[in-house]
Amino acid sequence: MALITLEDAKNYLRVDTDADDALIGSLLLSAGRLCADVARLTEAEWSQVNGEPHEEDSAETVSLRASLRVAVYFTLAFLYEHREEADHHALTLTLRSLLFSVREGRP
Repeated sequence: MALITLEDAKNYLRVDTDADDALIGSLLLSAGRLCADVARLTEAEWSQVNGEPHEEDSAETVSLRASLRVAVYFTLAFLYEHREEADHHALTLTLRSLLFSVREGRP
């Protein structure tokens, strides 16, 4: 199970039809990867956060997952709503602010 499923994404975007499923799925993957990059997560860290939650997850992992869910939802909505004229520089700056606590202390 991913951090955010296609159904979660469609509910968040308030999309009722299946017409944009491919687009939303693609944007969801891009949003997740962008957030992981801005947060400076390694591939292993991203896989752990993006995977199935487990009872033995540390408090740090649970907190990281929550922060990334917010950031991915924000990014997804931004990319979906502004798909024809997205300002990626402004998006990246906003993500840096949203993910500041995650980025802090990372190389």
